[in-house]
Amino acid sequence: MHKVRRSALAALVVLIAAGAGAAPATAAKTRTKAWASQHPHGPSPGLRTMLREIDPSRIQKDIHALVGFGTRHTLSSQTDPQRGIGAARDWIYAQLQSYAAASGGRMSVERQSFVQPPGPRNPDAVPVTNLVATLHGSQPASADRVYVVSGHYDSRCTDVLDFTCDAPGADDDASGVAAVLELARVMSKRQFDATIVFMAVAGEEQNLFGSTFFAAQAKAHNVDVEGMFTNDIIGSSTSDQGTRDPFTVRLFSEGVPTSETPAQTALRQSIGGENDGPSRQLARYVKEVGENAATGMHVRLVWRRDRYLRGGDQIPFLEQGYPAARFTEPAEDFAHQHQDVRVENGVQFGDLERFVDFPYVARVARVNGAALANLALAPTAPKNARIDTTQLTNDTTLTWDANPEPDLAGYEVVWRESTAPLWEHTIKAGNVSSYTIKNLSKDNVQIGVRAVDRDGYRSPVAFPVPST
Repeated sequence: MHKVRRSALAALVVLIAAGAGAAPATAAKTRTKAWASQHPHGPSPGLRTMLREIDPSRIQKDIHALVGFGTRHTLSSQTDPQRGIGAARDWIYAQLQSYAAASGGRMSVERQSFVQPPGPRNPDAVPVTNLVATLHGSQPASADRVYVVSGHYDSRCTDVLDFTCDAPGADDDASGVAAVLELARVMSKRQFDATIVFMAVAGEEQNLFGSTFFAAQAKAHNVDVEGMFTNDIIGSSTSDQGTRDPFTVRLFSEGVPTSETPAQTALRQSIGGENDGPSRQLARYVKEVGENAATGMHVRLVWRRDRYLRGGDQIPFLEQGYPAARFTEPAEDFAHQHQDVRVENGVQFGDLERFVDFPYVARVARVNGAALANLALAPTAPKNARIDTTQLTNDTTLTWDANPEPDLAGYEVVWRESTAPLWEHTIKAGNVSSYTIKNLSKDNVQIGVRAVDRDGYRSPVAFPVPST
């Protein structure tokens, strides 16, 4: 089993990078993964059972507990046992520890703490702590592959520097933290090939402090984060106009990578890859595996990094070159975000618990769970995918590196019209590392390749670049 070298830096990143070494001794044994068989056949009975275990009443209790700390502002008390971000931090850590204790050794929990230097939204240096539970992957060929799901546990009022006001933060973002906690509780009981990280970060409202530190540490230690989801404002199905949409969640994903270099820009422009970056492929994958009878949800794909002029904890991961996307409720009520708790002209302002739709949060968590389970049990997307450009022809030839997973069955070549949002056609290519499609011109369609294992798990699609 491959071991990643340990360092003296952040214990969390070390544990993630050394995930293969931390797995239980029995984890490498041959086993079936049919309990969560995926698209196109839909979720198996085992996956449906897992998703049913996501409990709206537990989510409600978790949100109630987080709201009960009065404020979770990043600059609030770190030591008061009843009120402030320190009390919330310790409570979240205890919850994750309890899930790890019941995981059979598969999960470990860490506090990732650092000091954020003074800045526009923190006049003084401030300690910031991320709470991170790592569910270590069991397959040696996949355990170093990491998927991250997060919510932020800090909250705020109207004035982003006011750390004494009541800031319940029920929707923004106790809802996301509660979803992550419930996913950690349910998924820690099960075994996955790749590693899943369940994370509650702080400092989001002050300028994405926690996620920025985590992503930078992961990049510095070459952690292979192949997908990241942030759940931020997933608590309400009712808009500021009073309309309800309890079965839709928005998923924001960028097309042109935030981290793109000038050379990559020139290449993308020459092949028309604006809609085929890694985060866009991740979003397509979520829609494929996350829309089913077990979740009861419609995933509305929004081809945008985030909402207009706004951002979230996915952005630091995008800046480091990691695929990432953001889950958010279908239509926000801005009277219940970033507001002092008050009544004006008969209108209640403030991010209060009474405005949260707990069954809706559970359904969004199930979409996350379906996506994470399939990603962590599927092979990795094929590496070094190339499209032959050495000669002018109306045939299309793809090549790629062979996948390392021992249970690999083969590959599928997929394509769609350049104007289509989702993959439309599939060819079973077999267990090969190149494939030619006759009479299908690369000039006319978007094309890609994905890996498939013996249990039917499909990787996200790899978008090829020209061979050189």
